[in-house]
Amino acid sequence: MFEHPIGKLLSGPEGPIDQAVRAWKEQPVDWDRMQEARPVNVARRQNTIERPVDVSGRGTFLGKSIRTLSLCPTDMEGWWFERTDLPDSLPVRCSIRNVWTTGNVVSNIVLRSGSAHNYIRMAEHMIALRMGLEVDNLLIRLDSGDPPLFDRGSTELVEALNRAGRRPISRPVPYVTVRERVTVSNGRGGFLTLAPADPANPMLAIDAAVDFKTAIGRQRIRFAVSPDLFAYGATARTNTSAGKILWCKTVGMLFADVRNLGYSFNNLLVAGRLRYWNKALLPHNGKSLEAVWHRACLDLLAAIALMDDGLFVGEVISYKSGHGLDVEMVQRLYQESLLTPLPAPQAKG
Repeated sequence: MFEHPIGKLLSGPEGPIDQAVRAWKEQPVDWDRMQEARPVNVARRQNTIERPVDVSGRGTFLGKSIRTLSLCPTDMEGWWFERTDLPDSLPVRCSIRNVWTTGNVVSNIVLRSGSAHNYIRMAEHMIALRMGLEVDNLLIRLDSGDPPLFDRGSTELVEALNRAGRRPISRPVPYVTVRERVTVSNGRGGFLTLAPADPANPMLAIDAAVDFKTAIGRQRIRFAVSPDLFAYGATARTNTSAGKILWCKTVGMLFADVRNLGYSFNNLLVAGRLRYWNKALLPHNGKSLEAVWHRACLDLLAAIALMDDGLFVGEVISYKSGHGLDVEMVQRLYQESLLTPLPAPQAKG
């Protein structure tokens, strides 16, 4: 597994890929947890939560306001968002078909359906949970399009869903994979590759690597998604550079989208050129891996969650990728009909 980093090129220039692959191969894996990997239960039935639960926090884009999410059980298939402040709007499904943008001033996945007012910003830190916690059907009610921020990544949401319990639904969980190994490239040394699952041992296996010109530096992890490992990675906060913080506190104050941001040194990981400006979390062997765990669990899995035909299983290699490239990959999969139901495992004997 992870031996062939490049497949059929769906988008991006071909030239820089060879150099990117060499850099990926030379980057050591800081933490390989594939020895814990277990296949998914392909016979599992769908779940929703047993009872509603609310979670509140300061607004992401209007930090002076308190925003509340109501996580509600539903028999609708998939994850849905409902704006309670827009009573005439229909719920917005977590789907590649409803991605509006991946952000400008602040990089994030924005979902929208119908009216331009019926949007949800910073959706990634919510929808990623669809891939990690075995909650297949969920209705999230929001009091605005601006979701709350938390000091522990998405841990408050993980804990809320666990408090809410689970209620089974009499439908099987659909699983999908890709027909062949495929790659998208950003032309700046980054690429994203998806490969088919092994029907005899299906799982969502991830090799994620980042390389920043800050104290974050090079970080790389390998793991197969499970509720426990996802909950661990979901504690990782969004990271930013000290330079961007300084810009936001100076020139950025001229722009409403920036001066009203709810980010702080509690809910962000801030990396200077040579050191962190606050305490970095999720250490392993004396090195913080917070940035790459956030990348893998709360950014990359959010894009994978946009596949609304089923839960994706297969191999994922992410090297210096981001929201734009992640979403482009999923768009290409649908445009070229590259997703297929997981084949039934072959009978032994």
